[in-house]
Amino acid sequence: MKRTFCTSTAQMRLVIWTFITLGVMASGLYQFQQGAHIQRDILAMLPKAQENPLQKIAINRIEAKLAGQLFIGVVAQKEVTAIDASKLFLKKLTHFSEQAQHPFFNIESVPEDFSVQLGQLYFSHRFHLLSHEQQKLLTQHDVQSLIDHAQQALYSSFGVASSQQLEQDPLLLFTDFLNSLARQQSLNHKQGILFAKDANKTIGIIQAKGKGSVFNPDAQQKQLKVINRALEAVKAQYPNVDFLKAGALFHAAYATENAKFEISIIGFGSLIMIIIMILYVFRSVMPISMALLTMASAFLFAVVLTISIFGELHLITLVFGSSLVGISIDYTFHYYCERMVNPNVSLQTTVKKITPTVSLALLTSIIAYLTIAFTPFIGMQQVAVFCAGGLIGAFVTLVLAYPALAKFSPKRRYDFRLSQWYLKKLERIVIRLLITRGSAVSVLIITVCMSIWGVYLLTPNNDIRNLQQAPNWITEPEQQLRQVLSGGTDNQFILVSANNEQELLARLHQINIPLLEAVEQGELSSFMNLASYVPSTEQQKQNYQLLSQLYGNSLPNILQQMGLPLELAPALQQQFVEKKTQYLTLDALSKIPHSFFNELLITPSSYHNEFATIILLGGIKELDKLSQRISSIPNAQLVDQVNDISNIMAHFSKLTLWLVVLSLVIASAIFMLHFGMKKGLLVVAVPILAILLTLATLGFIQSGFTLFHALALLLVFGFGVDYSLFFAKNHHSPSVMTAVTLSAISTMLAFGLLSLSDTPAIHYFGFTIAVGIAITFLLAPFVSLFTRKYNDKKTQSKLAY
Repeated sequence: MKRTFCTSTAQMRLVIWTFITLGVMASGLYQFQQGAHIQRDILAMLPKAQENPLQKIAINRIEAKLAGQLFIGVVAQKEVTAIDASKLFLKKLTHFSEQAQHPFFNIESVPEDFSVQLGQLYFSHRFHLLSHEQQKLLTQHDVQSLIDHAQQALYSSFGVASSQQLEQDPLLLFTDFLNSLARQQSLNHKQGILFAKDANKTIGIIQAKGKGSVFNPDAQQKQLKVINRALEAVKAQYPNVDFLKAGALFHAAYATENAKFEISIIGFGSLIMIIIMILYVFRSVMPISMALLTMASAFLFAVVLTISIFGELHLITLVFGSSLVGISIDYTFHYYCERMVNPNVSLQTTVKKITPTVSLALLTSIIAYLTIAFTPFIGMQQVAVFCAGGLIGAFVTLVLAYPALAKFSPKRRYDFRLSQWYLKKLERIVIRLLITRGSAVSVLIITVCMSIWGVYLLTPNNDIRNLQQAPNWITEPEQQLRQVLSGGTDNQFILVSANNEQELLARLHQINIPLLEAVEQGELSSFMNLASYVPSTEQQKQNYQLLSQLYGNSLPNILQQMGLPLELAPALQQQFVEKKTQYLTLDALSKIPHSFFNELLITPSSYHNEFATIILLGGIKELDKLSQRISSIPNAQLVDQVNDISNIMAHFSKLTLWLVVLSLVIASAIFMLHFGMKKGLLVVAVPILAILLTLATLGFIQSGFTLFHALALLLVFGFGVDYSLFFAKNHHSPSVMTAVTLSAISTMLAFGLLSLSDTPAIHYFGFTIAVGIAITFLLAPFVSLFTRKYNDKKTQSKLAY
């Protein structure tokens, strides 16, 4: 009768579990149909720095400029070969991109008609523009030298001035001004190809903008396929040509392939090893079936809960969450180890016996996971919800499905020989420590001192640049190409603001001086300042005043010496007078179509009332010195978003440590209410010591301490509580020792594989947990031994009484 009732109850629980699982599955399918998706953009996990409206606009402009932008350098010994090969690559890349539904746009070397439009703008303001050499000669009233230079240029074999140009500019001053600008630039262009000289080689430069996020694997594959086809076509015709590649695409593609590889290795690798371990211990297929069912339920609940809250599932969540394989299976181990102790009781009785301990362990684990949800990283928030949801799914499966499905009846009572041998060895150690109190105190003092020393050696390292390390075959060509580009290749930039455009232009010329000094001192390779293209208003006034020497009474004499008709004088003088107050402005420069100038100038809007401009930087070597150089310039700030995010990470690293402390306090309160003060503190002492010793280990190996180390400590706390709880609650320590051993091995397999990741953040996370679990595994059995000795003393006291 009783067996029939248990069977009926077990079947009812299975039906409930089936409906719950189907409901969760249906909810997940519905949410994916409504737009829930896998988020592949790695940048989405990063915290956002607080910026003022002007700085936010500037950052968005830079991100828009650099996002999806890539550069290809075509390297050849001869200039003509580099230019011809670059033209072919430009043609092929455009052609293949059209065939592949345009994964690229803005494929170009020099923006179309940019030079012509810039020249036209300058020519309309030619009466306010002079080179330094021209200014020097006119200041000395040496007009004759200008005439001689113009005659030499006109009658030389390279003279290309047209009659119309001479009529507008008799001394060819404008031509010399353009040539002086070209000499200031490290890049040249010919036949529509931008190129630079580097050592004995010429590098043609092609740039393109990719469609979609470079962190989208589908977009990556399309873009890389088009690029590789174009490179192969050029290489077939110019076999001696080499290529340099730079852009976020190549970093993102490597990171994506690496992440896919690690997901497969971590998830499936740990799964296979766990299956082998279960077969070896239990000698049955049924535990494997239940383990797979538990893990499947855990992943189902985890995915659905995550997309229900966030509307998407981050790729990094799957990387971290693949370790859920090693966590959710813990319930299977405890269940089957309990079955081996009492094989003759019903399945429901076995579940009922371990449920109180599993429930308490689940509660503390969820506390640890949900504490991570207070961090600013969307990715880590998802990891917390994902793992918490997974454990809930595993717990629901244990309570509702196991009584009907988890059939396992070993032919004999398992003697746990190895676990008993290990516990006896530990018991001897405990007895010796308790007999000789001096030894116990000595061990405690040594442990504490070593922990303090290790923690003292620990140094914080939250530089976000350390979280993504690309291989040399990506970074070295990119660095070489960056060196030949004339600025704008670094994420850092200078933002200069003012109340009006004239004040802004003056400030840009003021900051130009320390920037040139920084280049001379090797602190900076290059920079792009709009002041290099627009003289200050005061300078334009001075230039106009200097040119009045030419367009006054001496103009007829100049025309005569140049062999030009004297009738041109009145018209030239009239133009000169009309242009007196028509100064070249930043606004006029920014309105050149298809130029980068319009990206650099920020004009007043409904969000702010200031004028500002962005100064692009290239090849920054001494960021702190550069910041000091510009510190005296009013309203000039060095914007370093990478450093801002790193500071945020450092802040939340400290906050996470406080969350660990808070979790320990909450757990201590729960355990003291449940077990009493002494036993409760004994249970929580395991995770506390595990965390301290893990920190000390990181300090001794000089690993540095990041936010991801801190987040891992929360999980070390959760595991430590689980292990110590089972030892404190269960009187049959050998079976618990076997279950905890299996659990520790599976968890270390999962997180140990994480520590092998090439991605630093994942490596830090996995390595810290692996070390913490190993220490926890060594400490947890002492809870059972000390508890037993404590209970024995209480029993003896009662008997004596």
